[in-house]
Amino acid sequence: MLKKALITGAAGFIGSNLTHKLLDKNIEVLAIDDFSSGKINNIPKKHKNLSLNKMSILDENLEKLIMDFNPDITYHLAAQISVSSSTKNPLYDAKINIMGSINLLEIIKKLDQKHKFIYVTSGGTVYGEPKNLPAPENNPIEPLSQYGASKYSIENYLKIYNKLYQTKYTILRLGNVYGPKQDPHGEAGVVAIFIKAMLTQKHFEIYGDGKNQRDYIYVDDVINAIMLAAESNEFGPFNIGTGIGTSTNKIFSIISKYCEFSDLPIYSKPRPGDINKIILDINKAKKEINWFPKFNIDEGIKRTVDWFRKNVD
Repeated sequence: MLKKALITGAAGFIGSNLTHKLLDKNIEVLAIDDFSSGKINNIPKKHKNLSLNKMSILDENLEKLIMDFNPDITYHLAAQISVSSSTKNPLYDAKINIMGSINLLEIIKKLDQKHKFIYVTSGGTVYGEPKNLPAPENNPIEPLSQYGASKYSIENYLKIYNKLYQTKYTILRLGNVYGPKQDPHGEAGVVAIFIKAMLTQKHFEIYGDGKNQRDYIYVDDVINAIMLAAESNEFGPFNIGTGIGTSTNKIFSIISKYCEFSDLPIYSKPRPGDINKIILDINKAKKEINWFPKFNIDEGIKRTVDWFRKNVD
């Protein structure tokens, strides 16, 4: 039975939602975040089962902290999350996403062999521009950005650590996640950015012509997938999406409806590294970990807009 969990990137969008979920289940949580993108207000200020530590996954003190806590499971979400930043500064991207993850694995291999490692990565970037959609997990890996390459590299490291040290793991490749607590000031969350801009009547642009498609998945569905992966003995990788492509123009339209926003979209040049169309085949996750999405895009966006109205100034 799961009693103690380590979460890296615990103050981030997905990490904080997961932190709340585990605490609700009375699981003791060691939360690690360097707050480069995570927000302190995303997680409880005080909770008897929560130990929050401001720390990078490259920190030399990380090993002692983890070994003293001795978690049953690790949820690894800490990462450099920006595609455009990875193209501008690939060395920093690799330092965090590759070296940081390896540093963590070097510690985890010293724990009990029953320990489970959940690697949360990107399904929206590792496949590049698939010829056949929805893209299954065995689709060729052809990332178009350094971010996609750095995230995928750890999947190969996990296979090696399993062979050499019997590290147990599951890989989850996520679509474009959206929902409460997403940062509206970054660039990785178009839904949050649009909602914040519309609610405050601020100027914003759509990169490209808005016809590009993504597989948008509501954060509660992602948390459910992570929880099921923790209970499974399957390695994955598992695509976690909806199997449905939604254009940026459609996202704009739905958000406009719930934000009561009447302005027309403004378009600008597409960004380097951005993918034109990606939809994930989710049949493997349905069959092997009994997961399926519960929220459609309209309902998910409505819930997200409602949360932003109540929680964001």
